[in-house]
Amino acid sequence: MGTILSEIVITGMGITTALGRGVAANRAALLEERSGIGQLELFPTKYAGVLPCAEIKEPTAALAERLNARERGVTRTSLLALDAFEEACADAGIDRFKNVSLVCGTTVGGMCLTDELYEDANMRTKDSAYLTSYDCGSVALYLQERFGLGGVINSLNTACSSSANALAFGARLLRQGRAKKVIAGGTDALAKFTINGFNALHILSPEPCTPFDGDRKGLNLGEGAAFLVLERAEDAGDKKVYARLTGWGNSNDAFHPSSLSEEGDGPFLAMEAALQKAGLQPADISYINAHGTATENNDEVESRAMIRLFGQVPAFASTKAYTGHTLGAAGAVEAIYSVLSLLHGEAYPNLRFANGSLEPLTTLRTAPLEHVMSNSFGFGGNCSSLIFSKA
Repeated sequence: MGTILSEIVITGMGITTALGRGVAANRAALLEERSGIGQLELFPTKYAGVLPCAEIKEPTAALAERLNARERGVTRTSLLALDAFEEACADAGIDRFKNVSLVCGTTVGGMCLTDELYEDANMRTKDSAYLTSYDCGSVALYLQERFGLGGVINSLNTACSSSANALAFGARLLRQGRAKKVIAGGTDALAKFTINGFNALHILSPEPCTPFDGDRKGLNLGEGAAFLVLERAEDAGDKKVYARLTGWGNSNDAFHPSSLSEEGDGPFLAMEAALQKAGLQPADISYINAHGTATENNDEVESRAMIRLFGQVPAFASTKAYTGHTLGAAGAVEAIYSVLSLLHGEAYPNLRFANGSLEPLTTLRTAPLEHVMSNSFGFGGNCSSLIFSKA
């Protein structure tokens, strides 16, 4: 007799992006088809007015003041995480953290403070305020120390699939009995490292991005954070349940440091594995929140992989036309959007699409949805797919 695996349910959500602070504000922007992509106003860079980004219009000092975060060397990346983390905890009614685990995905970590690190006069005395904040693990450690989290603590950096993998890792911790309650998600702030790095690859668009469009010119970077509270269904009791996390798959395309193979082997295998984990057939998927970065390689490859797996591709769209590419936070941001799709029967449309070989959803569609797939593909070929199902 086989082991009956626990269902993983979502009992809380928190998010902050350029669309707004909180789940309600983000949903309102999606319904209004309002993009958060625009010119940089706060971030100091020579590309202000040249390369649009999805910037959260709250200065770091004001953010720290609002969140009562006065710890030495705290970064914007950690502050964004704190904002979303607190909303998720309040939503799930978490006020005790002894048995709570945290899995946080990020790519930037403390690199948003690279300039301060090197300009800090105390560097010579090894007493820089920023040294302990610089690496990717600093975000999870900051939240652990601030809230006294007593469960498993882990940081994941698999590029743009980081927080999708954080959710899958959290689900595995629950199923294996290694955690009672998991808060999983991700965070990334705008940083000179990423703006200059992506620009060096010639994949940043000088205009608001157009995912899946035949004339797309590249992606726009964004910043944000999102966390979801995961529990086993039997432990959730009479709490509200937003959705179930029923499937997840991860594969490595192993083709190129920054590109996927032409046939989309990594995306195909990740989506296929997620379906198998969920016990579903391709025809069961109601809507796909595509990775859809609006780069030439990604959109073409993801399209081929979806056609290869689904044949008749279900309704799909990329919400990066709203939030920009939030890097390590993207998987969790789009996981929340996928849950909102299920919860309210709303398939959010792709913005600014004019023409292309595979047409995404271009108008809001309202109808009951049963299963939503969310794709996140990262540099190095790390491809992940999640499936959320109606509660």
